[in-house]
Amino acid sequence: MEKVDLLVIGCGIAGATAALIAGEAGLNVLIVTRNSNPAHSTATRWAQGGIIYKGEGDSPELLTSDIFSAGHSFGNLDAIWHLAVNGPKLVEQILIERLGVPFDTTGNLSDTLDTTEEGAHSVRRIIHCADATGGSIEQQLIAQLMKVPNVRFMTRSVAVELMTLERNSANIQDIYKPQTCIGAYFLHRDTGDVTSILAQKTILATGGLGQLYLHTTNPHAARGDGIAMAHRIGARTLNLEYIQFHPTAFYDSHGERFLISESVRGEGGELVTREGKPFMQNYHKLGSLAPRDVVARAIHQEMLNRKEPCVFLDISNKDPEFLRHRFPTIYRKCKNLGVDMTTGPIPVVPAAHYLCGGIAVDLEGRTNIKNLRAVGEVSCTGIHGANRLASTSLLEGLTWGYFAAKSIIKEFDEQAARNEAVTFPEIKPLTVEYEQTDTALVQQDWMTIKYTMWNYVGLIRSSKRLKRAQSLLQTLFAETSTFYERAKLTDDIIGLRNGCQTALLVMEAAMKNKQSCGCHFREN
Repeated sequence: MEKVDLLVIGCGIAGATAALIAGEAGLNVLIVTRNSNPAHSTATRWAQGGIIYKGEGDSPELLTSDIFSAGHSFGNLDAIWHLAVNGPKLVEQILIERLGVPFDTTGNLSDTLDTTEEGAHSVRRIIHCADATGGSIEQQLIAQLMKVPNVRFMTRSVAVELMTLERNSANIQDIYKPQTCIGAYFLHRDTGDVTSILAQKTILATGGLGQLYLHTTNPHAARGDGIAMAHRIGARTLNLEYIQFHPTAFYDSHGERFLISESVRGEGGELVTREGKPFMQNYHKLGSLAPRDVVARAIHQEMLNRKEPCVFLDISNKDPEFLRHRFPTIYRKCKNLGVDMTTGPIPVVPAAHYLCGGIAVDLEGRTNIKNLRAVGEVSCTGIHGANRLASTSLLEGLTWGYFAAKSIIKEFDEQAARNEAVTFPEIKPLTVEYEQTDTALVQQDWMTIKYTMWNYVGLIRSSKRLKRAQSLLQTLFAETSTFYERAKLTDDIIGLRNGCQTALLVMEAAMKNKQSCGCHFREN
């Protein structure tokens, strides 16, 4: 059993930033990741478009207005202002000056950062590393973390449960104490062994839940693990009905999906029908640069109206060399699938992309569970309201990761000033079973979740669809819960349990909210 100052579960921009700041301040930090390479299962690595910095004539007031408007005037203004004031400063101080992330410049021997515009932004304020911004940021963060001696990684491990005093302490008197997180149990994927990690402070940075849907731009690990674990110990969740569907994922009849960045539209790409006719002006004054929820539903409607499996995104009027340089990853992936974006349009469909809600947190990532924080997509700061403004996710992760770490450092300093001794309770061992899992059943259950969420809790919802989802998911949840209690612990069975529970939470939030707003659109 290991004991640490800070346990960080996940290593995208939010978790990695928190670990870096805390580790450099001298805390003993353990980062747990699912893969051998800490970056490989993160959504940060997949983020293409860019991160908000600052543009000509920009200001915190203007950025606040854009974020609030894109969120359908539903966001938490205190959190949005916190991001607008501090976020761009942290981009400069941490990403540009300290880590040296190689953001693109305007060229001609200039060191002026190149900025692009994305949907619903008032100015060009997005900086980028071609179309692999998240990957470049993640690479620099991981490299810096490797240099900090008191920051360690436990790879190829998946969280099973969060531990709390009242649930897991061997001392029965601890049930009378406040709800307090004391670490987590982890399954080592290669050996099947279960490890207990006791921590004074724990940060969840486990990402989103896109894999609950049939079509998604998210990595395979985005199955709602953090939300399910936090819910089971009593953490408050908020705004789970607001699932952002990215308007443009590459469509292939064989099921291939990957993100076509909003920056393609920011650079002049136009959404068109199969005949090459633009259609977005029929839906919004900003045309192809309208907010994402508007664009996603417009594409969905055009597909229904025309009985087509997709629409098209055309930027072939731009200089081919510019496109190959600006979007090398997208160009290469499209070309490998038989589409040349320099000469013709890209087939696209909407796909589940980002969770605007999550575990409710304050401005420093605190949940309602003592000593448990959540940062990044797994959390709900309230910034996104009912719909996320493009390129705010990396900025939110950086900002909340930084301030979560700073608040933890302050708490340790205050504890030291009071000469408080560090104590850990004796904990109960995790009970495990050994019945072998039928992989065919696990796969079938996952497909039930994905089709149910896509068809009934997707882009367009209704009372009838949600009631059907409720019936299916409640039955499946009861069956998988019983199945889990007997099964040998594996990554697959842990994921199925968490995915089913998170899907049920999203469905329940969607049923309770009878008012259409942003990503949550109800026909009736």
